[in-house]
Amino acid sequence: MPTIERKSYGKTHEGEPVDEIVLTNANGTTATLLTYGATLASLVLPNREGEFSDVLLGFDNLRQWEFESPYFGCAVGRFANRIANGAFQVDGIPYATVLNDGLNHLHGGFKGYDKRVWKAETAMMGGPTVKFSLLDPDGTEGYPGNVNVQVFYTLLPGDTIRIQYLATTDKATPINLTNHAYFNLKDGGATTIESHTFQAEADAYTPVDESLTPTGETLPVEGTPIDFRKPKALGKDLKAMGGYDHNLVLRSRDGSLALAGVVEESKSGRRMEVWTTQPGVQLYTGNFLDGSVTGRGGIAYQRHAAFCLETQHFPDSPNRPEFPNTILRPGEVYRQVTEYRFSVSG
Repeated sequence: MPTIERKSYGKTHEGEPVDEIVLTNANGTTATLLTYGATLASLVLPNREGEFSDVLLGFDNLRQWEFESPYFGCAVGRFANRIANGAFQVDGIPYATVLNDGLNHLHGGFKGYDKRVWKAETAMMGGPTVKFSLLDPDGTEGYPGNVNVQVFYTLLPGDTIRIQYLATTDKATPINLTNHAYFNLKDGGATTIESHTFQAEADAYTPVDESLTPTGETLPVEGTPIDFRKPKALGKDLKAMGGYDHNLVLRSRDGSLALAGVVEESKSGRRMEVWTTQPGVQLYTGNFLDGSVTGRGGIAYQRHAAFCLETQHFPDSPNRPEFPNTILRPGEVYRQVTEYRFSVSG
């Protein structure tokens, strides 16, 4: 029987109350969400033996979510990924966002959507669902326009997490929303993800400079370590690459819900398919984890303890007219859908 349970999770350091919402489907799979950051905090799934365990990196308390999280499980915005020099123009008007990643703007700034408390409503909408809502005021972190954002998380019967994004604005503005869940299908981050295999529906990628912002090119993955057109262990070229932090250009870019990639882990038997309406996905392999962050269950998360598949429009798109458009205008509705579909083999 699908259920929804909501309870207090404490207060932020500024005194804002935060709730925890647990969605459970008929299989016994649970997804735990926080109103802080509209965060997917935990996802407990069965393995091949029917044993349930968490496949996400996360924390046991609100203070760590506030002060130690490298974007674990949160909703990211107003613009996910990087904007070079924090600067862009819309209709000839220049804007300057805050610089929180060297000379770049990253994931919405110092107080992006990941660090705000969202309003939450719950309902049964094809499965237990949380609807998160946020008003992002004009000028916040340097962005133009008052933006109303809604993010829906639904736990579907077949162990699928569906995330739907909606947004409107009263002034033309860049917008690019994603979720930043850190996955480890084997053991929730106790060991690395090197044994996971990944296959991507991508023939090209957007190369980056030393600051990890796109050069503007779109190049074929063929002949590079970023070629995941056939299943390949994430660990095969991990050290040579120094880890992955790359935007893959998906084959399907017409806005339909299409397969983006598949991850499998042989010991647990878990398989994850990523489906999205977005034109790109960022493969990130926890390169900045270094053991200094201790997460759920006392696990010190080491380098490459997780992977992220952040469905998105391309980084620095406001400055790259050759990339898919990310400018939302008054009267338009931003709509994106991503699904993480889980199953087990054997």
